[in-house]
Amino acid sequence: MSRADTATTAAAERGPHPLWTLGLLRSELLTTLRRWRALVLLGVLAAVPVLIGVVVKVRAGGGSSGAAGPAFLGQVTDNGLFLVCTALAATLPFFLPMAVGVVAGDSIAGEADAGTLRYLLVAPAGRTRLLLVKYATVVAFCLLATLVVAASALLTGVLLFPVGDLMTISGTTISFTDGLLRALVIALVVAASLIGVAALGLFVSTLTSSGIAAMAATVGLVVTAQILDQFPQLHAVRPYLFSHYWLSFADLMRDPVYWHDLVRGLGLQALYAAVFGSAAWARFTTRDITT
Repeated sequence: MSRADTATTAAAERGPHPLWTLGLLRSELLTTLRRWRALVLLGVLAAVPVLIGVVVKVRAGGGSSGAAGPAFLGQVTDNGLFLVCTALAATLPFFLPMAVGVVAGDSIAGEADAGTLRYLLVAPAGRTRLLLVKYATVVAFCLLATLVVAASALLTGVLLFPVGDLMTISGTTISFTDGLLRALVIALVVAASLIGVAALGLFVSTLTSSGIAAMAATVGLVVTAQILDQFPQLHAVRPYLFSHYWLSFADLMRDPVYWHDLVRGLGLQALYAAVFGSAAWARFTTRDITT
């Protein structure tokens, strides 16, 4: 064995440098955000709060109360900050999980479908490290997608409606700064509520080499879970569905904040992330990538 071969073998045994992992994560983030489907999804998410705000403004001008619809819709005309909560409540049941499901489902299966997955594994990443980078990328997209909705809603609310001190759903009044801080926390909670979908999509993505099939299956599972959550006959199962506590973020607009459902919801997401993340690791580390 030559000296060059010995050095290469030693480098492979030591594993990649941590900075190399950060570079891989940066590359994955940039690649994901440059894909047209991700840009379209973010554009749709940004447009939803604008559409809601315009509709509420028009209906308010016509004398309609506009109380029917997503949570907090009736309060939007009194304070534009409530549009953040309304937009998140409107997008969380379908648009946000659909966007995350598309990105997560395509994370591994899309690479396999394009034939680039085997080349990624030639680099000194290792399957575990690559899977963690893929999951971190999807989680980052969860945060970005949620912040896009919240920022679009905040800007639209400020432009179309009055802002200032706001009344919580408990009937107390808080300052605009406090309300703005709560809106940011709500956005972070909503993003955290999607990590279970991200892990589920990653697992599905390891089961197939078709990106479209993985995306469709993930979105289908999200829709199925929400349909099942509507049946009172399944009351014993509903608390364990990953979508059951999604709208509990509304409790952050209480004074004092009601933490019970929020903590249970975040704990459930952590459980889904652990279970499906482990399943994705078990599948991906034993999968034949060469075929």
